[in-house]
Amino acid sequence: MAHARIDYVELPSATAHELTRAFYAKAFGWSFTDYGPTYSATTNGTTDVGLQGDPTEALSAPLPVVRVEDLDAAFDAVSKAGGVIAKPIFSFPGGRRFHFIDPGGNELAVWSES
Repeated sequence: MAHARIDYVELPSATAHELTRAFYAKAFGWSFTDYGPTYSATTNGTTDVGLQGDPTEALSAPLPVVRVEDLDAAFDAVSKAGGVIAKPIFSFPGGRRFHFIDPGGNELAVWSES
């Protein structure tokens, strides 16, 4: 699939969202945009970082997110290649995405802009 690359990593921060955000701001000078009370993200790098503070949505491990131009085609390609769909396509502020599990048990997401 042309132009598919990891451009976002979502980190779980449900147990200490504000502390995690403050840590990265202090350690690396990162600035965050809030998308509600439990989600913050950097929007100034080639690979941005999201902090998932909602305990019902946060995974136990970082979530690499692959950016594609055609989300529906990527969904079909992942399914045909043997990926297990963990979350079907859904909308979020800025785009749409889905999650899948690869054969090694890793969860990734795929997204495209609205």
